[in-house]
Amino acid sequence: MDNTLTVHMDNKPIYDIFFAKDFNSLPGLLAGQGIADRRVCIITENNVEALYLNQLEELLKDKCKELITCVFQAGEANKNLDTVKMIYEKLIISKFDRKDLLIALGGGVTGDITGFVAATYLRGVDFIQVPTSLLSQVDSSIGGKTGVDFDSYKNMVGAFHMPKLVYINVSTLDTLPDEQFISGMGEIIKHGLIKDSDYFQWLLDNKDMILSKNKDILTDMIMRSCNIKRLVVENDPTEKGERALLNFGHTLGHAIERFLDLSLSHGACVGIGCVLASAISYSKGYISKDSYDIIVNAFNQFNFPMLSEYDIDESAVIEYTKNDKKMVGNKIKFILLSDIGKAYIDMNVTYNDMMNSFDAVRNTMNK
Repeated sequence: MDNTLTVHMDNKPIYDIFFAKDFNSLPGLLAGQGIADRRVCIITENNVEALYLNQLEELLKDKCKELITCVFQAGEANKNLDTVKMIYEKLIISKFDRKDLLIALGGGVTGDITGFVAATYLRGVDFIQVPTSLLSQVDSSIGGKTGVDFDSYKNMVGAFHMPKLVYINVSTLDTLPDEQFISGMGEIIKHGLIKDSDYFQWLLDNKDMILSKNKDILTDMIMRSCNIKRLVVENDPTEKGERALLNFGHTLGHAIERFLDLSLSHGACVGIGCVLASAISYSKGYISKDSYDIIVNAFNQFNFPMLSEYDIDESAVIEYTKNDKKMVGNKIKFILLSDIGKAYIDMNVTYNDMMNSFDAVRNTMNK
């Protein structure tokens, strides 16, 4: 495969996703964005700062008009309007204008915050995604959805704002904690389940090399997942139809994430949510028992946390789904499977359907 995927809108190229094993190609790509005449602000959080910020500063400091950095405290709890305000103030004090550029260096939280700042500062400035976590490389950095949490409500304040470039350095996964690696696998397995059964099987066939972080296998995997999301985003850039399929596992996954007060990673919650949604698909007769068992086994093989490990109040979790931004009137836009590799929107999932799925998953999703 080539090392670049191009994302289109209205059949016109709007940005590239570039794949590499280091950061060395980034200055040349940014030169194509005209950074010699632009101020650049690298936005990151303190954990990634310690790992990669100096490296990027050294690569870019002589390539742009002015380079500044803005560092916030890591964690989903800081993906809020207070952090956005802090970044606004930094940009205003530094006299950033509409022709200047922001770089999001970090995981999904950093990308979401930076994208939202870029969408709203001076009614819109350019930004670049440099995702360093597996989750952000295959999901949040692609597609232009930006946003922050409001109190405990995830991504309730946001905007669509496409990046000018996504630069994926696969080597950053060497420093990623195992918990966050598994979090990214939640979205990756989801991609196979909703769009590509052959890819889903490929993930199972290459499980050992994926978990050992073989660079060539990881690059292939990330590119294949990015391509699935790219095609969905191109068909539905503002989530009016098909793009909703990417929310498979998210309705109950987000609710579990909120119930556990963000103590379990997003992707791990999505993984559990995928199994719950698969249980509903099976209970409604849309997928076979064999398919359901294969899905459960896949998440077990990739060492996902088990629902039985947590003291979860199912009624409270289901109540949280009523505040989900995917609600349409008083109904949830639920994503189910008609087969492995085929997903669809279902507006008729009931309270009992969700409640029964918890019982089913507790009885089947075990190590």
